[in-house]
Amino acid sequence: MFLLSEFAATGPRPFMPSLRNCSRDRSSYEDADRFIPNRSAMDFDFANYMLTQSRKDKKNAAAASTSKEAYRKLLDEVLLNNRTRILAFNSKPLAPPERASSSHQTKSARRQRHIPQSPERALDASELIDDYYLNLLDWGCSNVLSIALGIQYTCGMLHVVLLLSLSLWMKITVPLQVSAGLLMAATSPSASTLLTSNCGTRALLRTLTGVHQSRVGSLAWNKNILTTGGMDGMIVNNDVRVRSHVVHAYHGHRMEVCGLKWSGSGQQLASGGNDNLLHIWDLSMASSALAPGQNQWRHRFEDHMAAVKALAWCPFQSNLLASGGA
Repeated sequence: MFLLSEFAATGPRPFMPSLRNCSRDRSSYEDADRFIPNRSAMDFDFANYMLTQSRKDKKNAAAASTSKEAYRKLLDEVLLNNRTRILAFNSKPLAPPERASSSHQTKSARRQRHIPQSPERALDASELIDDYYLNLLDWGCSNVLSIALGIQYTCGMLHVVLLLSLSLWMKITVPLQVSAGLLMAATSPSASTLLTSNCGTRALLRTLTGVHQSRVGSLAWNKNILTTGGMDGMIVNNDVRVRSHVVHAYHGHRMEVCGLKWSGSGQQLASGGNDNLLHIWDLSMASSALAPGQNQWRHRFEDHMAAVKALAWCPFQSNLLASGGA
């Protein structure tokens, strides 16, 4: 026995890990398991209150009045925010820094739009035609405002320029501007539509005749096509580059056409009339003759209770149209 113990003392010993030198990675057990709660995220005072309060409530349930019960519920809502969970398995998220929150609030705050209460400029327009169905003003993309004053047609930006003066038996009904020049419609015995140049030239370029049987009350421009709407309820597409300018016609209104507007793509035309109707036309559905044909509109709306005058297509949503009437 003495020899064996000495051999064991002098022989090689098996490797035994020391508990003192063994270091554990604390990050591995800081996050709680789904069944083991996180002690650092728990409120022990609240947990003690919730566990002991339930026993007190059972003992004093018979003696408690309705007013005390309502008062206790009110305190729970204000102080405890109706908290019922005792164990916490996830730590609370970190609060954002003060700089980030303040910058976010400044970005969300919008500046109020200032609308002036006094006019910026006043122009003398004493000879405007008193007609509800006519639009006698048009503001072009070059910041030029065109006005139809009786038998005179003027345009102005910083100053007023007389563009055209007609004879006494003709009255200008609708001005319309385009990027290359100015357009106007005039009522005459021949029911003609006049096409003029820009304010600098002040010259009449062309007279379109034989289009409508009565006055022209609305105009719309689509590239080289001038669309006219008359009191006869007919809508006509005129190609101003060719001699025989009438190329298409739309039939659908029973009374005067009060508003015309082409879409941004140039493929759909919106028309409003004195018959309280709103039509959506397709460029490919127009007839090539002036004689009345089949109904060619793509959509027809009968929701308005008065004449449909104002029309506007949405610039960022091609299938949205705003119409103004009653």
